[in-house]
Amino acid sequence: MNELLSPEPEVGRPGEPARLGTLSETPERMPGRLPDALRHELIAFRRDLHMHPELGNQEFRTTQALKARLERAGLAPRVLPLGTGLICDVVPGEGSGEAGAAEEHRAARPMLALRADIDALPIPDTKSVPYRSTVPDRAHACGHDVHTTVVLGAGLVLAELARAGQLPCAVRLLFQPAEEVLPGGATDAIDGGALEGVGRIIAAHCDPRVDAGRVGLRSGPITSACDRIEVALNGAGGHTARPHLTTDLITAAARLVTDVPALLARRVDARSGMALTWGRIESGHAPNVIPQRAELSGTLRCLDLPAWRDAPDVVHAAIDEVAAMHRAKTEITYVRGVPPVVNEPGTTELLREAMTARRGPASVESTEQSLGGEDFSWYLERVPGAMVRLGVRPPGDRHPRDLHQGDFDADEDAIAVGVELFTAAALLDAEERS
Repeated sequence: MNELLSPEPEVGRPGEPARLGTLSETPERMPGRLPDALRHELIAFRRDLHMHPELGNQEFRTTQALKARLERAGLAPRVLPLGTGLICDVVPGEGSGEAGAAEEHRAARPMLALRADIDALPIPDTKSVPYRSTVPDRAHACGHDVHTTVVLGAGLVLAELARAGQLPCAVRLLFQPAEEVLPGGATDAIDGGALEGVGRIIAAHCDPRVDAGRVGLRSGPITSACDRIEVALNGAGGHTARPHLTTDLITAAARLVTDVPALLARRVDARSGMALTWGRIESGHAPNVIPQRAELSGTLRCLDLPAWRDAPDVVHAAIDEVAAMHRAKTEITYVRGVPPVVNEPGTTELLREAMTARRGPASVESTEQSLGGEDFSWYLERVPGAMVRLGVRPPGDRHPRDLHQGDFDADEDAIAVGVELFTAAALLDAEERS
């Protein structure tokens, strides 16, 4: 018996999809386990991606690798309009020879979408492993190669189930480019039709604080908003012997660094978690010359959606107020990034039931809200959904390598966990809405 299809579900009336039963209560009857051969193939696929990382909107090799593998499975992926990333629907009846069956299923109800991000980071890979990045100053240091492989694996398993009549409704695979580029490639994917026909969306993000074999879940906000701020201060410079005749931009910039975050802490509800952190300050060329220009840049993070929507006006006012005290003129560039990812309770519960069905209740733990940003939030502005934290820490490792660091790596057992979680979620979603 095919491992993907074992054990057999209940059989319905002729012409109907096989009945799944109450899968969350009878996990032993849920199809879609990951065969060993496919598990080894997926690990090899992930390592190939890891060796060939590509930055946002440059993921041409990654896109072609995904397209080729999905086409080998009999699917029909479509590259997104900007040339990287793709979407691919797994549809019951497609390739079955039944005229109109695929389109009937596609139109029957909104699809569940499984989203992965496919881009890498502009940092060097410092690990000593056979699959270390071969591209200088490029690395999959955020786990996007794992996310991509999980959705690919889920798609291949679901395609097999669809051919056997065990997938009741269509599922969309979404491989999104440029998650690391503000405001995120999600907006381009949406413009390219990624959410057309989609009624719910789920995603996973690697978490090096959670053991492989487990996941972290949270209903409500699970990430923060993240915006970028660029500030230029201008004024008449001069000699450091006569600062009273100048606009002392060094002092103005220094006060901006300390006073603006302090002002925000008194003008925004502390429960919103708004935090401005500067990452760059640059000014001057000589120790006895007060410069005519100073530049600062940083990020604003916020846990609360309403406060994030008000943030540009509040931040502009605080910067102008501090700069005016020193007679400095401001040029402010406020780059909108991403809102918080807010997990919809029903989808969060769906993921909990799916993981429990696959690995038992002890495999699910609560997780905290992160200050990191994620453009998955743009999808959730349009359809309900949720993001799950996928554990990638080798069990027993108390010193995990954090995200966005050159030595980051993932326990590859997490790939099978993610695939089986997503396939279970797809089947339970179909049962829930049938």
